[in-house]
Amino acid sequence: MTHDEIFMHYPCDDLVSDPDIEAWRGVSVAARPERVWPWVAQIRLAPYSYDWIDNFGRRSPRVLRGLPEPAVGDSFTASGGRPLGRIVAVEPGVQLTATILGVLMSYVVVPDGSSTRLLLKVVAERGRLCARPLILGDLVMARRQLLNLKRFAEE
Repeated sequence: MTHDEIFMHYPCDDLVSDPDIEAWRGVSVAARPERVWPWVAQIRLAPYSYDWIDNFGRRSPRVLRGLPEPAVGDSFTASGGRPLGRIVAVEPGVQLTATILGVLMSYVVVPDGSSTRLLLKVVAERGRLCARPLILGDLVMARRQLLNLKRFAEE
């Protein structure tokens, strides 16, 4: 993550004015944004991190399923086939913001010449008991998720 990426405005910033904890992650993807976005949008089907942990051993789809664009109110993801979380803001091709277990996250697709930066900011409101453990565990899970999305977009 660059200094500018950390301090840029993310959609989740509009929803949590005084976060208890914030975390940022990002990867460079050797593909144009229009190749990256469909994979971000497909998080609605599976978490795309370590399937044996957060998808009860079910394999996240390895091909695009041609889903319609995500919309506010849609389920954010699924684990073991069960829907989890809600999409709270979306700008197709640009950003997807969701909430799950009191944590908000914004995925942002940023063009970078002939490649793309895929950024993720996770924030938790004060007073959420599960927020700290969830975000700490997410450090490993989100990294794997972004790397998987990168790999699929580059194929």
